[in-house]
Amino acid sequence: MRSSRVVEGLERAPSRALLGATGMPRSELGKPLIGIASSFTDLIAGHVGMRDLERYAEKGVHAAGGYPFLFGVPGICDGIAMGHRGMHYSLPSRELIADAVESVAEAHGLDGLVLLTNCDKITPGMLMAAARLDIPSVVVTAGPMLSGRLEGRRLSFVRDTFEAMARHQGGEITADELEACEEQACPGCGSCQGLYTANTMACLTEALGLSLTDCGTTLAVAAKKRHIAFRSGQRIVSLVRDGGPTPRQILTRGAFDNAIRLDLALGGSTNTLLHLCAIAREAGVDLAPERFDELSRETPQLCALRPAGDHFMEDLDAAGGVKAVLRRLVDDLADGPSVDEASVRATAGAVAWLDEAVIRPKDDPVRPEGGIAVLHGTLCPDGAVVKQSGVSQAMMTFTGTARCFDSEEAAMAAIMGGEIRPGTVVVIRYEGPRGGPGMREMLAPTAALMGMGLGESVALVTDGRFSGGTRGPCVGHVSPEAAAGGPIALVRDGDEIVLDIPGRVLALNVDADELGRRRAGWSEPPAKVATGWLLRYARLVTSANTGAVLEA
Repeated sequence: MRSSRVVEGLERAPSRALLGATGMPRSELGKPLIGIASSFTDLIAGHVGMRDLERYAEKGVHAAGGYPFLFGVPGICDGIAMGHRGMHYSLPSRELIADAVESVAEAHGLDGLVLLTNCDKITPGMLMAAARLDIPSVVVTAGPMLSGRLEGRRLSFVRDTFEAMARHQGGEITADELEACEEQACPGCGSCQGLYTANTMACLTEALGLSLTDCGTTLAVAAKKRHIAFRSGQRIVSLVRDGGPTPRQILTRGAFDNAIRLDLALGGSTNTLLHLCAIAREAGVDLAPERFDELSRETPQLCALRPAGDHFMEDLDAAGGVKAVLRRLVDDLADGPSVDEASVRATAGAVAWLDEAVIRPKDDPVRPEGGIAVLHGTLCPDGAVVKQSGVSQAMMTFTGTARCFDSEEAAMAAIMGGEIRPGTVVVIRYEGPRGGPGMREMLAPTAALMGMGLGESVALVTDGRFSGGTRGPCVGHVSPEAAAGGPIALVRDGDEIVLDIPGRVLALNVDADELGRRRAGWSEPPAKVATGWLLRYARLVTSANTGAVLEA
């Protein structure tokens, strides 16, 4: 075992002494050493319930004959970081998390890992670490939050806080009604109730084969989640003793295709393009955003969860969960190993019941194509992404005039100030991976547009990205980004922009000669940060179309 380099031999007497000082009995030396990487924090609603799951994972490891060691990794709540300088740190934290898990596992010679996670960047960061280390690993996502309740209707975080904020600004609801939404929208622990990035990534982790069956949708408050944590602790010991399968044996091209198909059928977050591409890179698999679009053409959207639909994660779980959605797609799924005893494909094939009201048949889908579309054109030569599952049919094609902003704050002030008129394409630039830095999510402006009734008459285009909670004609990940001199840096107020989602086009209708003159007069603006981690990140990060990873 890997841990032999820590506990065996004369030279390891100091190591054994220090392990004994932690409370580890000498009788436990020689058992598999299992790291339980926990992202517990009091700061994140999706993570406050993890102390219980830590205990149950530890119990499972002990029951199976291993010895667990708990260690922590950082976590950021995107909902709290949204709309201010804190969001600069969200996507970069993914790299810190991967590096932290790698550092602890390698320094201490751990034999296997239980990765306890839940929210937006923590889950992909841990998956990147698992692929990089390639030691037996089981991921436990802590589960979705229950829906809120107010006067007989169910509430969700995005619609009933972010969008409600704009509805109040527009005079549609009172301050008391907004406060009632604040108090009732998030009733307790768990990741936000819709198909936002956290829950999308939890589902995709199960589809990749790195979580036990049903982990992706089982609610945070359910005893079943504790059962899953216990069984994950047991399973990791078996995987160590059996020699795998290890993450790279699981994370094949077919496994990524399975996860993408699930994402498309669910209508999930656009952030999955960044994260799956980054995880694939660590696993040695060549995955480009165009693969999402190829599979989107042949994979129908089968579910309509919030923010684009009206179902909640609790409805998807009751309808059969991830395995039931995959049952609809089973003929197209690749087969391969998983951390569970049966493959993802075999588990899906054994599903005998699902709720058709939540998981539609392939011949009667929500939409004939998947939830994500990848665009190209003169405004985005290296691509851009749109969550087409959240766009109305009327806005699938749209031509408007540009209104340009060089920061999210400037755009938000104009939107909330009533300056944006129907027929506008709001362009938010210098918010990409390098220019932001950190490629901030634009949930605040997108939710404000929807809340102010502009979702059917205004589009938004950015080199930043969107929360999984975004809906409406919002195009992100525009590449090359403005800070790299991409065409989005050359757009001026009044320019005509064409959005054609069925045709997969995002075009700037300005002739080449004029763009050439503008380019000749363009220079990269000064960096927005001058010190600290974000400065290093801005110097090393790659484009969105490559997963916004750090170059070696």
